[in-house]
Amino acid sequence: MRRMRTNPLILAAVVLSLSGCGYNQIQSLDERVNKGKADISAQLQRRADLIPNLVNTVKGVTKQEDTVFISIANARAKLSGAIQSGDPQQMAEANQALNAPLGRLLAITENYPELKSSENFRALQDELTGTENRIAVARTDYNGAVNDFNAYIRRFPYNITAKITGHSTPRTYFEAAAGTEAPPAVKF
Repeated sequence: MRRMRTNPLILAAVVLSLSGCGYNQIQSLDERVNKGKADISAQLQRRADLIPNLVNTVKGVTKQEDTVFISIANARAKLSGAIQSGDPQQMAEANQALNAPLGRLLAITENYPELKSSENFRALQDELTGTENRIAVARTDYNGAVNDFNAYIRRFPYNITAKITGHSTPRTYFEAAAGTEAPPAVKF
């Protein structure tokens, strides 16, 4: 029986071409994007979970602010639905839609000094502020991961590997909704 000998040059060329195809890097970048999106979802969910506690704390002191509570409940429901969808644009729009009623809720505290001095209210307000900061960091991290992924799959020869493996579609950035450049107006 005759043994086949493998040409070391051919073997080296195959190993080199496979190691330079970028498959593993594409997978790593794709997972980084997925993690970033999951981090945003977790922080938005944290925000959505804090809001009922904040609303109930304010509700205990204020009786006539039902329209604010209803608008917050509706906006929170939309945010929860957007989180479930996983679509970054939908999450950004729903998050922005929650800002105006939350701004009105926080403005109500000016009329209720006993609420402003409440330890529970201040703790919830601090938690909400911390969550807003976490959302901003998660959004920045996600957009950085999307930038790295999108740039990588466009480069040669990695774009060929991306097409072969089904990763050639650029990922979507988490962008602020239109009109978010201006602060929300607080109206009573």
